Amino acid sequence: MRGKTLSAAAAAAGMSERTARDWQGGALPSTAKAARWWRTREDPFAEVWESEVVPQLVADTDGRLQVLTLFRALCRRHPSRFQPGQLRTLQRRVREWRAQYGGEREVYFEQVAVPGREGAFDFTDASDLGVTIRGVAFPHLLFEWVLSYSKWTYVTLAVSETFEALVAGLQGALWTLGGVPAVLRHDNLSAATHELKRSGGRQLTVRFQQVLDHYGLGSSRIQPGKPHENGVAEQSHFRTKTAIEQALLLRGSRDFDDESAYLRFVRAVVDEERNRPAASRLAEERLFLRPLPAARVPEHTTFRCRVRKWSTIRVGGRIYSVPSRLIGHTVEARQHASTVEVRYGGRVLCTMPRLRGAANHRIDYRHIIASLARKPGAFARYRFREELFPSLVFRTAYDALRRRHGERADVEYVRLLHLAATTSERRVETTLRSRLDAGAACDYASVQGEVRPPAPTVPVVHIPRPDLSHYDALLTGGLHG
Repeated sequence: MRGKTLSAAAAAAGMSERTARDWQGGALPSTAKAARWWRTREDPFAEVWESEVVPQLVADTDGRLQVLTLFRALCRRHPSRFQPGQLRTLQRRVREWRAQYGGEREVYFEQVAVPGREGAFDFTDASDLGVTIRGVAFPHLLFEWVLSYSKWTYVTLAVSETFEALVAGLQGALWTLGGVPAVLRHDNLSAATHELKRSGGRQLTVRFQQVLDHYGLGSSRIQPGKPHENGVAEQSHFRTKTAIEQALLLRGSRDFDDESAYLRFVRAVVDEERNRPAASRLAEERLFLRPLPAARVPEHTTFRCRVRKWSTIRVGGRIYSVPSRLIGHTVEARQHASTVEVRYGGRVLCTMPRLRGAANHRIDYRHIIASLARKPGAFARYRFREELFPSLVFRTAYDALRRRHGERADVEYVRLLHLAATTSERRVETTLRSRLDAGAACDYASVQGEVRPPAPTVPVVHIPRPDLSHYDALLTGGLHG
């Protein structure tokens, strides 16, 4: 200690003056201590290390062999010789061996972000958040866009990784941001790229290239199977989902009234946790962004469809029903990210949810029920019969009708569907549920009596026109009296 005598410094450090004198002129304790190279206990793997373990490590040039796998193999070859607590010892020895003799490992090169140069995007599955919409599980993806320099983030919901969802998310990010960076960083998702059959690899689709050209965006794609090359988006996924998860825990419920309410919640979390800390760097980056074009590009795919005699159209390889009055006409179907819109004569006639996953048909019983009511025998072998059960209650009611009426059940059920289409599906479903719970009959007449009881007959009363002469006589008689 400077400014103190040796004895005072020794007293302050809690040592003798002699020890302080030795350390003052010699090596410090941290440098004087010799490294320990000997073992304090017997190595349990000494006999098998060179003969069994090292050959396996040498053959594993990629370093993918797990130590747990090695340990289990040793336990099988030498029963009762090794104990579970010795796994940590083997892990430490393998780690040391790989540090000295292992193969070369992949090096990641930290990049310097340039303001205004790059925006990265990707989809991520958010179903593991456990969100429900009015009690029903809500499987969904998050489309996430992040600027590499400022880390400004835009998030929206998506049903699947479709071209329409991609364009809607991309344009939503650009127009919310109010500017365009130079390059778009992304992976080789099929909505934007296609495989080259002759030369191999992947190339941008014509439609996606046209979107990029509209905004003057360059494309920077990662190598297939190398997600770390889109590290900005990958890290953003982890942080965003973690923030949403924590916000859901604080909220105390994962249920929302509708998708819009959930999206507002997600964006509020992103604005608070991601965009508020990025505000100052975003202000710097805005100076380097290019202006937006005059208008957005369409976010849907258009199909020209002829309505077949089954009252269906084919959109994107999937079957949708439409009102039967359109049979024989050609309609325009617009496939959006989450809906399909059917137009005729420039007017929207109907909108239905877009099919997703393995589902390849959607039949709305209201579109065909009038014809089916006239031909109820077609119900038994209708190709899409399962689509004619709007809910589990209707299916249970049909099974009850089969038990009670046999073949007649088809007629009864078709009439129930017609009742639901012409009155209220919810009212019919509620009536069916209560009758099923009570063990009562679910035939058409009984249900109709509760859903739409017959209007009471009002009797017609004929009242004859009064003869006023009687009143005159009465008055006259009264005066004479």
